[in-house]
Amino acid sequence: MESAVVNAPAAPQPRRRRFSRYHLLLLAVFVAFWTWAAIGPVYRSDWWLENYLVFAGVPLLVGLGFYFRLSNLSYTLITIFMVMHVIGSHYTYAEVPFGYTLQAWVGADRNMYDRLVHFCFGLLLAYPVREVFVRITRARGVWSFYLPIELTLAFSAIYELLEWAAAARVSPDAGLAFLGAQGDVWDAQKDMGLAGLGSVVAMAVTFLVVLRIDRDAWREMRESLRIPADDRPIGEDQILAWWRGRRERRKWLADNR
Repeated sequence: MESAVVNAPAAPQPRRRRFSRYHLLLLAVFVAFWTWAAIGPVYRSDWWLENYLVFAGVPLLVGLGFYFRLSNLSYTLITIFMVMHVIGSHYTYAEVPFGYTLQAWVGADRNMYDRLVHFCFGLLLAYPVREVFVRITRARGVWSFYLPIELTLAFSAIYELLEWAAAARVSPDAGLAFLGAQGDVWDAQKDMGLAGLGSVVAMAVTFLVVLRIDRDAWREMRESLRIPADDRPIGEDQILAWWRGRRERRKWLADNR
Protein backbone atom coordinates (compact mmCIF):
# COMPACT_ATOMS: atom_id res chain seq x y z
CA MET A 1 0.00 0.00 0.00
CA GLU A 2 2.80 2.39 0.98
CA SER A 3 4.71 1.44 -2.17
CA ALA A 4 1.71 2.26 -4.30
CA VAL A 5 1.42 5.63 -2.66
CA VAL A 6 5.12 6.38 -3.06
CA ASN A 7 5.23 5.25 -6.68
CA ALA A 8 2.01 6.95 -7.71
CA PRO A 9 2.62 9.46 -10.49
CA ALA A 10 2.63 13.06 -9.34
CA ALA A 11 -0.37 15.11 -10.28
CA PRO A 12 0.41 17.30 -13.27
CA GLN A 13 1.19 20.86 -12.27
CA PRO A 14 -0.73 23.60 -14.03
CA ARG A 15 1.42 25.28 -16.63
CA ARG A 16 2.39 28.76 -15.57
CA ARG A 17 1.57 31.29 -18.23
CA ARG A 18 4.13 34.03 -18.71
CA PHE A 19 1.47 36.54 -19.67
CA SER A 20 -1.87 36.56 -17.94
CA ARG A 21 -5.13 38.16 -18.99
CA TYR A 22 -4.17 41.17 -16.91
CA HIS A 23 -0.96 41.61 -18.89
CA LEU A 24 -2.92 41.39 -22.13
CA LEU A 25 -5.36 43.98 -20.77
CA LEU A 26 -2.50 46.37 -20.03
CA LEU A 27 -1.10 45.82 -23.52
CA ALA A 28 -4.54 46.41 -25.06
CA VAL A 29 -4.96 49.65 -23.11
CA PHE A 30 -1.59 50.89 -24.28
CA VAL A 31 -2.22 49.89 -27.91
CA ALA A 32 -5.55 51.71 -27.81
CA PHE A 33 -3.93 54.94 -26.58
CA TRP A 34 -1.04 54.55 -29.01
CA THR A 35 -3.44 54.08 -31.94
CA TRP A 36 -5.39 57.18 -30.94
CA ALA A 37 -2.16 59.17 -30.59
CA ALA A 38 -0.94 58.02 -34.01
CA ILE A 39 -4.05 59.30 -35.80
CA GLY A 40 -3.65 62.92 -36.80
CA PRO A 41 -1.02 64.09 -34.30
CA VAL A 42 -0.52 67.84 -34.03
CA TYR A 43 3.04 67.61 -35.33
CA ARG A 44 3.86 64.40 -37.22
CA SER A 45 7.65 64.90 -37.12
CA ASP A 46 7.58 65.26 -33.35
CA TRP A 47 5.35 62.18 -33.09
CA TRP A 48 8.00 60.13 -34.89
CA LEU A 49 10.76 61.42 -32.63
CA GLU A 50 8.77 60.72 -29.48
CA ASN A 51 7.86 57.20 -30.61
CA TYR A 52 11.36 55.91 -31.15
CA LEU A 53 11.24 55.19 -27.40
CA VAL A 54 8.03 53.22 -27.93
CA PHE A 55 9.29 51.29 -30.95
CA ALA A 56 12.40 50.20 -29.03
CA GLY A 57 11.05 49.85 -25.51
CA VAL A 58 7.73 48.05 -25.86
CA PRO A 59 8.98 45.07 -27.94
CA LEU A 60 11.98 44.77 -25.60
CA LEU A 61 9.73 44.80 -22.54
CA VAL A 62 7.40 42.18 -24.01
CA GLY A 63 10.27 39.99 -25.20
CA LEU A 64 12.05 40.06 -21.85
CA GLY A 65 8.77 39.10 -20.19
CA PHE A 66 9.14 35.58 -21.58
CA TYR A 67 12.35 35.16 -19.55
CA PHE A 68 11.98 37.56 -16.64
CA ARG A 69 8.46 38.54 -15.70
CA LEU A 70 7.96 41.55 -13.47
CA SER A 71 5.15 41.94 -10.98
CA ASN A 72 1.72 43.14 -12.06
CA LEU A 73 2.37 46.32 -10.08
CA SER A 74 5.52 47.07 -12.09
CA TYR A 75 3.81 46.44 -15.41
CA THR A 76 0.91 48.67 -14.35
CA LEU A 77 3.25 51.53 -13.44
CA ILE A 78 5.16 51.17 -16.71
CA THR A 79 1.91 51.14 -18.70
CA ILE A 80 0.67 54.33 -17.01
CA PHE A 81 3.92 56.10 -17.85
CA MET A 82 3.90 54.92 -21.47
CA VAL A 83 0.30 56.08 -21.88
CA MET A 84 1.28 59.51 -20.55
CA HIS A 85 4.17 59.55 -23.02
CA VAL A 86 2.06 58.75 -26.09
CA ILE A 87 -0.49 61.38 -25.08
CA GLY A 88 2.36 63.88 -25.10
CA SER A 89 3.49 62.61 -28.50
CA HIS A 90 0.03 63.30 -29.95
CA TYR A 91 -0.19 66.95 -28.91
CA THR A 92 3.55 67.62 -28.37
CA TYR A 93 4.48 67.96 -24.73
CA ALA A 94 4.18 71.75 -24.86
CA GLU A 95 0.57 71.71 -26.06
CA VAL A 96 -1.23 68.95 -24.13
CA PRO A 97 -4.60 70.40 -22.97
CA PHE A 98 -4.28 69.03 -19.43
CA GLY A 99 -0.92 70.79 -19.19
CA TYR A 100 -2.70 74.13 -19.51
CA THR A 101 -5.02 73.09 -16.69
CA LEU A 102 -2.00 72.33 -14.52
CA GLN A 103 -0.52 75.66 -15.54
CA ALA A 104 -3.61 77.45 -14.22
CA TRP A 105 -3.63 75.42 -11.00
CA VAL A 106 -0.02 76.23 -10.08
CA GLY A 107 0.11 79.70 -11.62
CA ALA A 108 2.95 78.79 -13.98
CA ASP A 109 3.92 80.64 -17.13
CA ARG A 110 4.18 77.49 -19.29
CA ASN A 111 2.37 74.26 -20.12
CA MET A 112 3.17 71.91 -17.22
CA TYR A 113 2.51 68.54 -18.83
CA ASP A 114 6.20 68.12 -19.62
CA ARG A 115 7.09 68.68 -15.98
CA LEU A 116 4.40 66.23 -14.87
CA VAL A 117 5.67 63.45 -17.13
CA HIS A 118 9.28 63.89 -16.01
CA PHE A 119 8.18 63.75 -12.37
CA CYS A 120 6.16 60.60 -13.15
CA PHE A 121 9.20 59.10 -14.89
CA GLY A 122 10.80 58.80 -11.46
CA LEU A 123 7.57 58.21 -9.54
CA LEU A 124 6.34 55.36 -11.74
CA LEU A 125 9.55 53.70 -12.95
CA ALA A 126 11.69 53.69 -9.81
CA TYR A 127 9.73 50.76 -8.34
CA PRO A 128 10.17 48.49 -11.42
CA VAL A 129 13.88 49.38 -11.34
CA ARG A 130 14.01 48.41 -7.67
CA GLU A 131 12.31 45.09 -8.42
CA VAL A 132 15.02 44.30 -10.97
CA PHE A 133 17.77 45.26 -8.52
CA VAL A 134 16.32 43.16 -5.70
CA ARG A 135 15.62 40.09 -7.81
CA ILE A 136 18.69 40.01 -10.06
CA THR A 137 21.50 41.73 -8.15
CA ARG A 138 20.06 40.73 -4.73
CA ALA A 139 20.36 44.31 -3.51
CA ARG A 140 19.24 44.56 0.10
CA GLY A 141 18.68 47.17 2.76
CA VAL A 142 19.75 50.73 2.04
CA TRP A 143 21.05 49.85 -1.43
CA SER A 144 17.70 48.47 -2.58
CA PHE A 145 16.24 51.96 -2.10
CA TYR A 146 19.22 54.12 -3.03
CA LEU A 147 20.32 52.43 -6.27
CA PRO A 148 16.92 52.80 -8.03
CA ILE A 149 17.11 56.55 -7.41
CA GLU A 150 20.60 56.66 -8.89
CA LEU A 151 19.64 54.65 -11.96
CA THR A 152 16.46 56.67 -12.51
CA LEU A 153 18.53 59.87 -12.49
CA ALA A 154 21.02 58.26 -14.87
CA PHE A 155 18.26 57.21 -17.28
CA SER A 156 16.81 60.72 -17.12
CA ALA A 157 20.18 62.24 -17.97
CA ILE A 158 20.72 59.78 -20.83
CA TYR A 159 17.30 60.67 -22.24
CA GLU A 160 18.11 64.39 -22.10
CA LEU A 161 21.34 63.71 -24.01
CA LEU A 162 19.51 61.67 -26.63
CA GLU A 163 16.87 64.38 -26.88
CA TRP A 164 19.55 66.99 -27.49
CA ALA A 165 21.31 64.82 -30.10
CA ALA A 166 18.05 64.13 -31.96
CA ALA A 167 16.87 67.75 -31.87
CA ALA A 168 20.20 68.91 -33.31
CA ARG A 169 19.77 66.68 -36.37
CA VAL A 170 16.22 67.55 -37.45
CA SER A 171 14.57 70.72 -38.67
CA PRO A 172 14.46 73.61 -36.16
CA ASP A 173 10.67 73.42 -35.82
CA ALA A 174 10.70 69.68 -35.15
CA GLY A 175 13.64 70.05 -32.76
CA LEU A 176 11.91 72.75 -30.71
CA ALA A 177 8.69 70.74 -30.55
CA PHE A 178 10.64 67.65 -29.45
CA LEU A 179 12.62 69.48 -26.76
CA GLY A 180 9.54 71.17 -25.33
CA ALA A 181 11.74 73.65 -23.46
CA GLN A 182 9.23 76.48 -23.99
CA GLY A 183 11.98 79.08 -23.66
CA ASP A 184 13.41 77.79 -20.38
CA VAL A 185 17.21 77.55 -20.60
CA TRP A 186 17.25 75.31 -17.50
CA ASP A 187 14.57 72.95 -18.85
CA ALA A 188 16.79 69.85 -18.99
CA GLN A 189 18.08 70.37 -15.44
CA LYS A 190 14.57 70.88 -14.08
CA ASP A 191 13.32 67.78 -15.90
CA MET A 192 16.10 65.66 -14.40
CA GLY A 193 15.49 67.16 -10.97
CA LEU A 194 11.79 66.31 -11.14
CA ALA A 195 12.58 62.76 -12.24
CA GLY A 196 14.91 62.43 -9.26
CA LEU A 197 12.27 63.86 -6.91
CA GLY A 198 9.69 61.43 -8.25
CA SER A 199 12.02 58.50 -7.63
CA VAL A 200 12.69 59.69 -4.07
CA VAL A 201 8.95 59.87 -3.39
CA ALA A 202 8.47 56.39 -4.87
CA MET A 203 11.24 54.88 -2.77
CA ALA A 204 10.02 56.66 0.37
CA VAL A 205 6.55 55.14 -0.10
CA THR A 206 8.09 51.74 -0.88
CA PHE A 207 10.24 51.97 2.24
CA LEU A 208 7.21 52.64 4.45
CA VAL A 209 5.37 49.69 2.92
CA VAL A 210 8.38 47.41 3.40
CA LEU A 211 8.64 48.47 7.05
CA ARG A 212 5.00 47.53 7.48
CA ILE A 213 5.15 44.07 5.93
CA ASP A 214 8.74 42.93 6.65
CA ARG A 215 9.82 42.43 10.25
CA ASP A 216 13.45 42.09 9.19
CA ALA A 217 13.56 45.37 7.27
CA TRP A 218 15.48 47.34 9.92
CA ARG A 219 17.93 44.47 10.41
CA GLU A 220 18.58 44.34 6.66
CA MET A 221 19.08 48.10 6.60
CA ARG A 222 21.76 47.84 9.30
CA GLU A 223 23.45 44.79 7.80
CA SER A 224 23.61 46.36 4.34
CA LEU A 225 25.91 49.08 5.75
CA ARG A 226 28.24 46.71 7.59
CA ILE A 227 31.64 46.03 6.03
CA PRO A 228 32.47 42.28 6.01
CA ALA A 229 35.50 41.22 8.07
CA ASP A 230 37.18 39.70 4.98
CA ASP A 231 36.67 42.80 2.83
CA ARG A 232 39.70 43.88 0.78
CA PRO A 233 40.35 46.72 -1.70
CA ILE A 234 39.87 45.67 -5.32
CA GLY A 235 41.66 48.42 -7.29
CA GLU A 236 45.44 48.38 -7.54
CA ASP A 237 45.69 45.54 -5.00
CA GLN A 238 43.68 43.28 -7.28
CA ILE A 239 45.78 44.25 -10.30
CA LEU A 240 49.03 43.61 -8.38
CA ALA A 241 47.77 40.23 -7.18
CA TRP A 242 46.94 39.27 -10.76
CA TRP A 243 50.39 40.44 -11.95
CA ARG A 244 52.22 38.49 -9.26
CA GLY A 245 50.22 35.38 -10.05
CA ARG A 246 51.00 35.78 -13.73
CA ARG A 247 54.76 36.08 -12.99
CA GLU A 248 54.68 33.02 -10.74
CA ARG A 249 52.92 30.96 -13.42
CA ARG A 250 55.52 32.00 -16.00
CA LYS A 251 58.33 31.11 -13.62
CA TRP A 252 56.79 27.72 -12.84
CA LEU A 253 56.39 26.97 -16.54
CA ALA A 254 60.01 27.98 -17.23
CA ASP A 255 61.30 25.77 -14.37
CA ASN A 256 59.30 22.74 -15.52
CA ARG A 257 60.24 22.72 -19.19
